Amino acid sequence: MKAVAVAITLVTFASAPAHATVVDAAAGGFTVRHVIEVRGQAAPAYRTVVDRVSAWWQADHTFSGNAANLSIDARPGGCFCEFLPGGGGVRHLTVVYADAGKLLRLTGGLGPLQDLAVDGAMTWKFTESGMTTTIEMTYKVGGYAPGGLAALAPVVDMVLGAQVARLKRLIDTGRAD
Repeated sequence: MKAVAVAITLVTFASAPAHATVVDAAAGGFTVRHVIEVRGQAAPAYRTVVDRVSAWWQADHTFSGNAANLSIDARPGGCFCEFLPGGGGVRHLTVVYADAGKLLRLTGGLGPLQDLAVDGAMTWKFTESGMTTTIEMTYKVGGYAPGGLAALAPVVDMVLGAQVARLKRLIDTGRAD
């Protein structure tokens, strides 16, 4: 029942309405996708994702309760990490592909998914067109969880959707809230 516990934990902290962006979901895995269009060029949007994660990621969705403890080292082998009080830390995801302004790919079980026998691939794709950039975030998760992974897809979608919405607000207005 760990999958149920993870789902309850994620729902408890979720603050955005559910999005219809679950691409697919089955017992063995799921895919969620969020696409936003932001003002400006791709390179600064990419830098915002990487360098300002603490500004757009919600503190409620951290282990430490403080988004200022988050960082992304955007190079192969780099870490989407969180520092914990007392000197500890969390490796949320590992960077496997970084092409500044174009693509960022990370792997791992994000947050509470770490406690399950799953792995994931999160891809951030940046496509510039004129004075706007389309950012597509896709997270594909597969593996084993008691009771299957399909039930977790809407919850993960909701949590990631809230983060992507905050990112859009930050890029477009200078404020994530």
